[in-house]
Amino acid sequence: MDIDPDRGNELVLPLLMGRTVVLRSFQPNDAPMIQEASGDPLIPLITSVPSDNSVDAALAFIERQHQRLQVRAGYSFAIADENDRAVGQIGLWLRDEDYGRASVGYWIRPSARQRGYAADALLTLVTWALALPNLHRLELYVEPWNEGSWRAAEKVGFQREGLLHAWQQVSGVYRDMFIYSLVMR
Repeated sequence: MDIDPDRGNELVLPLLMGRTVVLRSFQPNDAPMIQEASGDPLIPLITSVPSDNSVDAALAFIERQHQRLQVRAGYSFAIADENDRAVGQIGLWLRDEDYGRASVGYWIRPSARQRGYAADALLTLVTWALALPNLHRLELYVEPWNEGSWRAAEKVGFQREGLLHAWQQVSGVYRDMFIYSLVMR
């Protein structure tokens, strides 16, 4: 893992260049993107994006993304387009570092969907993750109806391993999730 020697065990977020996206640190001027995402009927239910679309809530979300590095929870990137406009978020979550496993999650703001940003961001993240020491398996979970998300995963090479019944609670209801993996040998 990338660790900053001047900050102890804190992770360091790299700048990653994709074909059409840049994965970078969240910035205060990304708040309008968070506000738009907070109005989506699903993003706040399955992520840490607040349902409150205020500027203060968006800035608090951005600060939480920076804190994830400090506590070694993982890497949270803003997905930015060719004009450096934030269009979404992607993260690599170090849930099981001792066993070489991590999970991936991503979302795209409603006004920027169906442009290939999710697949490009996922490919960019996976390419970088391949170089991380001791990491050999990436997993992601997606609801069966979310075809756009699982198609992006498949395009990058993730394999569907199965259906996990009642895997994740969403709005008080346990939902089925497809589990996808990418094994890096």
